[in-house]
Amino acid sequence: MSKADLSVDLGRGLVLPNPVMTASGTFGYGEEASEYFDISLLGAVVVKGISAEPRQGNPPPRVVETPSGMLNSIGLQNVGMEAFISEKMPFLRNTGARVIVNVLGSSVEEYARVCERLDGVDGVSALEVNISCPNVKEGGVQFGMKENLAAGLVKILREATGLHLMVKLSPNCGDIGGMALAVEEAGADSVSLINTITGMEIDVRTRRPVLGGVVGGLSGPAIRPVALKMVHEVFKVVKIPVVGIGGIMEGEHALQFLIAGARAVQVGTATFIDPIAPVRVLETLQKYLERERIGVMELVGSLNLEDK
Repeated sequence: MSKADLSVDLGRGLVLPNPVMTASGTFGYGEEASEYFDISLLGAVVVKGISAEPRQGNPPPRVVETPSGMLNSIGLQNVGMEAFISEKMPFLRNTGARVIVNVLGSSVEEYARVCERLDGVDGVSALEVNISCPNVKEGGVQFGMKENLAAGLVKILREATGLHLMVKLSPNCGDIGGMALAVEEAGADSVSLINTITGMEIDVRTRRPVLGGVVGGLSGPAIRPVALKMVHEVFKVVKIPVVGIGGIMEGEHALQFLIAGARAVQVGTATFIDPIAPVRVLETLQKYLERERIGVMELVGSLNLEDK
């Protein structure tokens, strides 16, 4: 059988050889994973969120295992944009991987500053905007919780960079379809979803929160049905590509997201259990497409709703 066409076009020049990426926050800057596999095999590597200045993050404990998942409260720790460019990008360029940088900030100005600085950096293929950050000028409300805040941010970032803008949506916003439409109209080239679901764990012996940051983000298999539903919802209302995230542990899970409407997927928490999980997902996807004799784009949004 001939090789299946796995390439996907996410818009604004972001064409990937296959639809499998890593998820920001779970893959660091790619250095550790490169000891297990060639990270250039993936469609793209989405690196840890980058802010204008270095961030120390939340106090420990930062991670706790939960039924069918995990909670994390890392607190957006990162090296800052200058150290990322000078210390991390040389390695990533040498791997030949396509790099998508997750961008974060506490204000519109910080987001814009990071996007402007990364624009034109050799090896950076796109930016993923994390709108689940608290806006300090709006009393700490997350950009991703209000459509007007998210749209206003994306509109300014669209002017700040010519790179592909992928906006990462929060499942906690209430109306994720409305949020996706808002950022699409503001200039987003694609949307990725979902970010983690807010949760917490309590130690009954001490009656204290397990996490140092009290609450954290739930990821892993427990959130996959929620993510799958939201991808389906968003696919129905937007014209821009959708990237599916949430509990993808096996290739079959990725296939579910593609059928629901995702043009690409991100593998995250699975890598804590098996570092080569993204490669396994890619291999399963390729075998399925070859067996069905179709290209990946024929699978996207092919959910059969007859008689539903």
